[in-house]
Amino acid sequence: MNTDIRLVNRNEAPIVHKLMLEAFEEYRNLEVPSSALNESVETLLNVFINGSEEALLCFIDGEPLGSLRFTIRDDSVYFSRLSVPPHARGKGIAKALLLWLEKYAIKNGKMKMECRVRTLLSKNISLYEGMGYIISKEEVVTNPNGQSVKTVVMEKHLDFSR
Repeated sequence: MNTDIRLVNRNEAPIVHKLMLEAFEEYRNLEVPSSALNESVETLLNVFINGSEEALLCFIDGEPLGSLRFTIRDDSVYFSRLSVPPHARGKGIAKALLLWLEKYAIKNGKMKMECRVRTLLSKNISLYEGMGYIISKEEVVTNPNGQSVKTVVMEKHLDFSR
């Protein structure tokens, strides 16, 4: 299995979008569906063009099977929309993407990684905890659809010695 992870270019916005929709489809029937399902390719392309977000793609044997989006902040990297479609799960793709991003953050002098997770998505919280993330805050946020969602903020302080 040949794994390649890299930063995306604008032309790959449709690939990132497709992976996100496939991965987030399972959240369509939640009491408050994920706002990711309403994002258009154009919206995604615009955040890449204006530089407010970047993204990673993970290719396994040349096939795109995972993505995540991220924003560089003053002392941290905030990631979101970690997307691995159901048929590609269990292969370590999510962990590989996060490890790549952690190295990228360290190389860019950032001291921690951060994300926000819905409280009810215990599998996602467990994945991050297993990689050393801790819950630093619990908040109710209003998503882009105007609905309230219970979330936790998770963070991991990065080890500059590795």
